[in-house]
Amino acid sequence: MLTAEEISQLIESNLDRALQLGLNVLYAALILVTAFWVAGRVKRFLSQVGDNQPEIDDTLFTFLGSIARYLILALAFIFVLNRFGIQTTSLVALLGAAGLAIGLALQGTLSNIAAGVMLVVFRPFKMGQFVELAGYSGTVKAITLFTTEIATLDNVQITIPNGQVWDSAIKNYSAYSTRMIDLTIGVSYSADLKQAQTILMGLVTADPRSHTTPEPFVKVTNLGDSSVDFKVRVWTNASDNWGLKCDLIRGIKDSFDEHGIEIPFPTQTIFPTN
Repeated sequence: MLTAEEISQLIESNLDRALQLGLNVLYAALILVTAFWVAGRVKRFLSQVGDNQPEIDDTLFTFLGSIARYLILALAFIFVLNRFGIQTTSLVALLGAAGLAIGLALQGTLSNIAAGVMLVVFRPFKMGQFVELAGYSGTVKAITLFTTEIATLDNVQITIPNGQVWDSAIKNYSAYSTRMIDLTIGVSYSADLKQAQTILMGLVTADPRSHTTPEPFVKVTNLGDSSVDFKVRVWTNASDNWGLKCDLIRGIKDSFDEHGIEIPFPTQTIFPTN
């Protein structure tokens, strides 16, 4: 049987262990609470920086805020493990090996993440811009680490993996404030070319959406098989590009009909061989 002194020492030892365990639990809770508080503050701070910098895409600061938050929480978790006497060196090595195995199994997913980082850092397009990505055209609705979401003109949602977006040509129709309309208009060989040129230039310059700088271009550029081709080029605001182009095409047809200028269509003449 244990003596009274041994029982006293055992109780004292267990009390010390319980006290130490309680202190470790308390310290761990304080570390985690502090880490969550700091991580939240850092993420909100970066978001506020993004709000105060309208010329920089908010997606970049949202991404940086998420990365900072997870790094802070990861460091706090390591501190908690150290507090309980758990060696983190072997844990880090184990996590590294597991990460390598997972990386080999998820090469496609990781390539999408890498492409997402490149899209966030270099920002070839932003939210709300009209773009063509991987063969699809639409307005950018969301940019995440894995995918980019766009809405087509008929409001169909298309989600494209970032790897496909980064590996293909990116057309950003909203990147610049002005765009050029480029039309090829053919008239018959019997038409009065000077009159046709005057009509075309008049239609272009009469529309207030047309820019005078650079100056509109209306000239004959080709003698085709069945038509004399005019090249019509005019600059306008990017937001007016589609509307002005449609109105010019309709106006050209109406004006040519009014003045008797024919817009020919391709024809073929077949001669007998004998």
